[in-house]
Amino acid sequence: MSGSSSTEGDCLGWAARDPSGLLSPYNFARRRVGADDVSLSITHCGVCYADVVWTRNLHADSKYPLVPGHEIVGVVKEVGSNVAGFKPGDHVGVGTYVNSCRDCEYCRNGEEVYCLKGSVLTFNGIDHDGTVTKGGYSTYIVVHHRYCFRIPKDYPLALAAPLLCAGITVYSPMMRHKMNQPGKSLGVIGLGGLGHMAVKFGKAFGLKVTVFSTSVSKKEEALSVLGADDFVVSSDEEQMKALTNSLDFIVDTASGDHPFDPCMSLLKTAGVFVLVGFPSEVKLSPASLILGMRTISGSVTGGTRVAQEMLDFCAAHKIYPKIELVPIQYANEALERLIRRDVKYRFVIDIENSLK
Repeated sequence: MSGSSSTEGDCLGWAARDPSGLLSPYNFARRRVGADDVSLSITHCGVCYADVVWTRNLHADSKYPLVPGHEIVGVVKEVGSNVAGFKPGDHVGVGTYVNSCRDCEYCRNGEEVYCLKGSVLTFNGIDHDGTVTKGGYSTYIVVHHRYCFRIPKDYPLALAAPLLCAGITVYSPMMRHKMNQPGKSLGVIGLGGLGHMAVKFGKAFGLKVTVFSTSVSKKEEALSVLGADDFVVSSDEEQMKALTNSLDFIVDTASGDHPFDPCMSLLKTAGVFVLVGFPSEVKLSPASLILGMRTISGSVTGGTRVAQEMLDFCAAHKIYPKIELVPIQYANEALERLIRRDVKYRFVIDIENSLK
């Protein structure tokens, strides 16, 4: 199909207008569907803490009116003339970025999120045409086909949404550091949107999974519902010491400040610690690394190659996030509850049935 122009203001979204972060209805125009673009009707959008950060200007760079949302799934309604990989009716997802230079070594290797010129964020970014990107709390979006992902038809769209940020953020470093070796042991710090996906991937990979949390109230859920093998209250020194030198890998999803040396001591010699949360600082003794030949690594979401791999893996192994489905009219309350960590484990907005 050839590209066409959008009607002025035909996209309905919910936007924040100022640092209060309060969202309300907002009409705006999307760009034309270019030769390389895919236009998709959004059915669902996951709610990520990034939505809190930028609607409330916590990084002092928010561009209002701001339409958040970067865990986007939907159905293709139109494709540009150069697009061969998608057709109308396909189920697709869009994650945390919608453009990159496509020429640096990272883009060439399918790691566009690490683009040397900077990937273009799905919302509050500056796209190639100079416009400010607007996210998935909206009825449709137009994206270059490179940054769209196929969602297998038998995978529920509502459940696919959290995979585009929460899922890929833990899957990508787990694959990079070969955490898919059956029989090895994985520690997961924090049991929120990211942490519960790390547990699910760990079990799918055949790992022995131990969850570390400050809240003992999460024990039953971690063990009985998510299938973790063990649960440790991370503030309990005796429980922590009992697991010294016992883990091959740790994925740390916690964004609250916490001590790192006790966590590093849990790793075996040559163990790998991956940080995907955003505490305000990371402090640890050099001995925690040197004496145990340990590695500490950071990671953001993931490139297009590994994102598609993850979606296919989840479909093949029937790995589904646990979500709370809400209408767009509940978005402000969902963000407030997210701040209070009152969600198991990801809010997903039912765009198609509530935003009209």
